[in-house]
Amino acid sequence: MAKQYETVIGLEVHVELATKTKIFCGCSTAFGGAPNTHTCPVCTGMPGSLPVLNKQVVEYAMAIGLATNCKITQVCKFDRKNYFYPDNPQNYQISQLYLPIARDGYVEIEVGDTKKKVRIHEMHMEEDAGKLVHDEWDDTSLVDYNRSGVPLVEIVSEPDMRSADEVIAYLEKLRLIIQYLGASDCKLQEGSMRADVNLSVREAGTEKFGTRTEMKNLNSFKAIAHAIEGERARQIELLEAGKPVVQETRRWDDNKESSHAMRSKEDAQDYRYFPEPDLVPIVISDEWIAAVKSRQPELRTEKLERYKKEFDIPQYDAEIITASKRMADIFEATTAICQKPKKVSNWLMVETMRLMKEHDMEPDDIRFSPENLAKLINLADVGTINSSVAKEVFEKIFTKDIDPEAYVEEHGLKTVNDEGALKETVEKVIAANPQAVADYKGGKEKALGALVGQTMKAMKGKANPGMVNQMLRDMLK
Repeated sequence: MAKQYETVIGLEVHVELATKTKIFCGCSTAFGGAPNTHTCPVCTGMPGSLPVLNKQVVEYAMAIGLATNCKITQVCKFDRKNYFYPDNPQNYQISQLYLPIARDGYVEIEVGDTKKKVRIHEMHMEEDAGKLVHDEWDDTSLVDYNRSGVPLVEIVSEPDMRSADEVIAYLEKLRLIIQYLGASDCKLQEGSMRADVNLSVREAGTEKFGTRTEMKNLNSFKAIAHAIEGERARQIELLEAGKPVVQETRRWDDNKESSHAMRSKEDAQDYRYFPEPDLVPIVISDEWIAAVKSRQPELRTEKLERYKKEFDIPQYDAEIITASKRMADIFEATTAICQKPKKVSNWLMVETMRLMKEHDMEPDDIRFSPENLAKLINLADVGTINSSVAKEVFEKIFTKDIDPEAYVEEHGLKTVNDEGALKETVEKVIAANPQAVADYKGGKEKALGALVGQTMKAMKGKANPGMVNQMLRDMLK
């Protein structure tokens, strides 16, 4: 009988914090500036320059720690992690090894019907390195120090995950918590959230861990899932062939869907850690923790429960809406104005989702205001405009955030409820379509739809469809 193998996975997740300035200097953290324009003597590691800690970094780290059930280390400090790499200007990184800001937490994940806790070993603050840009043509590498000194937290889990599905569920949960806190936008494609996967396999039923490898360069959930499947298969193949798995760092290549070894895995002593002499320890008082706690927003799990009770919208709608803080904010603000939660939910779930897909947008890119969506819902609700006009106007709101009341007035889009004008049009349509009339009278219900369509066309889409339908039936009796 073939051996059964179990995959054991732990993650190191790096998250860039959403501060305006870097962790130890006043340079901008904005993404995408021209190379080396967001730099100064501190973040380029000039001799004699001194770091000054950004208080907001500590507050964001505490907020994430509290939201992931961690204990906050009330006296914590920074250490120097020494290594030579061209994009690391000081030849060391300021990080936390001995006293990280938070430890011993967990997040609860759901995969299918099973819930489980993934424990968090610790979370520490550190500075990001710069970025190497490789020029294939010149066979040279250039360094951009804009990212150097951008504040990060690294969240290190215990090896509690057993499948790619569990890993994605954990990352999704972390990402939502951090986005709701406003501590980071967590965009994998821009590198503001990066995950390194530590993976080993062992024979099912054994307690002892196998030899683990670490995989880097994973910048999408799809890449992470593929890398886990690929590395699991590679390690099983080695074990089946009686070969050892080597502890090493591997780089995942998403185009080739395979990984290759980068370097043998280092241990903490290889980095010669020692306390950072240029920064004093951070003392976190009970009052400071209480202040950060009091500012914690409602997170997704609580929001979901409240939506179902307060707004009586389906579980499915609530899950989709709360899966993005931006979407949840729009839903709540619009509902507060028009008091019609189910209708707001329908516009977000159907038309908003459709247009986002068409424009290849994320919820964070939505620019329309809750005020204008609420006005549109009210216009459609009282019958000032019909549903097809409402959709047309919503497209304008979605792209340009126009005022629907003014737009409807300006373009003469109000529904015609004038019976006289409608009757005249219906009579003309009946006269012009004898075949459809005969079909309807012969019992073909479908033919009525064609006559309604012709009438709506003649009225430039501005008639009340219910009224047209009723009038046609009455006249054709």
